[in-house]
Amino acid sequence: MRTTKFIVLPAMMLLAALSVTGCQKKGQEGAGDGHDHAAEAKVEYTCPMHPFIVKDKPGACPICGMNLVKKVEGGKADAKELEKLAQVSIPTTQMVMANVATQAVAAKSLQKEVTATGIVSYDQRRQAKVTAWVAGRIDRLNVNAVGDFVSKGRPVAELYSPDLVSAQQEYLLAVRSRDRLKSSPIASISQGGEGLVASARQRLLLMGVKEQQIAGLEKAGQPNIKLPIYTPLSGVVIEKIALEGQYVNMGDPLFSIADLSTVWVEAEIYENDVSFVKVGQRVEVTSASWPGKTFVGRISLIYPFLDPKTRTIKARIELANPGLKLKPDMFVNAAIKMPLGSTVVVPATAVMDTGTRQVVWVQVKEGTFEPRNVKVGARVGDDIQVLSGLKAGEVIAGSGAYLIDSESQLRGGSQDHSQHGGAPATKPGQQPAPSPAHEGHGGGQPAAPPKKNGSMGMDDMKM
Repeated sequence: MRTTKFIVLPAMMLLAALSVTGCQKKGQEGAGDGHDHAAEAKVEYTCPMHPFIVKDKPGACPICGMNLVKKVEGGKADAKELEKLAQVSIPTTQMVMANVATQAVAAKSLQKEVTATGIVSYDQRRQAKVTAWVAGRIDRLNVNAVGDFVSKGRPVAELYSPDLVSAQQEYLLAVRSRDRLKSSPIASISQGGEGLVASARQRLLLMGVKEQQIAGLEKAGQPNIKLPIYTPLSGVVIEKIALEGQYVNMGDPLFSIADLSTVWVEAEIYENDVSFVKVGQRVEVTSASWPGKTFVGRISLIYPFLDPKTRTIKARIELANPGLKLKPDMFVNAAIKMPLGSTVVVPATAVMDTGTRQVVWVQVKEGTFEPRNVKVGARVGDDIQVLSGLKAGEVIAGSGAYLIDSESQLRGGSQDHSQHGGAPATKPGQQPAPSPAHEGHGGGQPAAPPKKNGSMGMDDMKM
């Protein structure tokens, strides 16, 4: 009995060694045939728009009808495969249903128009105040109300001043002394008379007396009791301070005058339009108070600061005001037009803005589109200026581009569809996370229910 045990044990060990050797040879034969069977087993097809649709053979997507594309691992895909993955093919019937329209890119002349609201204001260079040059009493006012027109050559008031009467008498006395002393043989005496007259004249000028008034005083030979007061410019009285019979001191304001033949418009330009606004540009101003009337002016100043509340920068527009139709504090609309020259233009609906870049879908062949990064400029109405990325003659998706766009194409053509509800893509060389059903022992996926007749074949979806 003991001899039998010694014979059986070596025999079992010999059989185990022979079985291991046979398995190794079979594995080497399978590995040396030149075929990657593991890679062949992984060949699958998916929908670019619905990545959770996965099938083991080519066909059409049961949801959108698009052709399935080969699913390639990111680390094994070459440039041509990645380019093909970025392309989207749409049947003609599907393009009609999705309202996808194509058009050729063309170059045309654009003119950017910046519109802004503004407020009419006074031309600050055409405002003045009428003040009293000497202390005295206002004996007469020739202007009695705000809004009256005044002229530079007509007096607006008459002032009685004892100091002014004394200055006139001193001047007349200096003139008489000069006439008596000018015949003196002594040069110092004759020249001293001229000095007295010059000093008295200068005092009258400082009191606001005009040269023609001094000449009249010298001719009349007696002082004027009332001094006429003139305005420095012609315009409209916008403020009346003095009253008739009022006593005023030297320097007290009497009236405020404004010339409204030229006015300013303070237009508020949004900060994203400031680059299109330049000093000297022609501006068309319209007002609801004057329908059909257009006032033309030019930008004289762009203020060097921004309003933090409205996020706007003011531009000063100087324009003529014939008939004084534009009133201060009136609301107006300003249109600033700037030609952009001949440039490539596409519809605004053709540009997909991801926030970091702009993408246009270009047709590479009938029914097949690929994304193209572009650099856009100004938008004029329904058109957008393209600075680079497109050239005239190329065919793009002018409308319905959003229907053929997906997150993977927006990110450069990768197969990352994580934002569309599919399984997150793995990075090159990264192993996919194990399914919770396979963790531990005895876990497994439940059997799929039988497919009903007429169904869309949704059992191919991998959520």
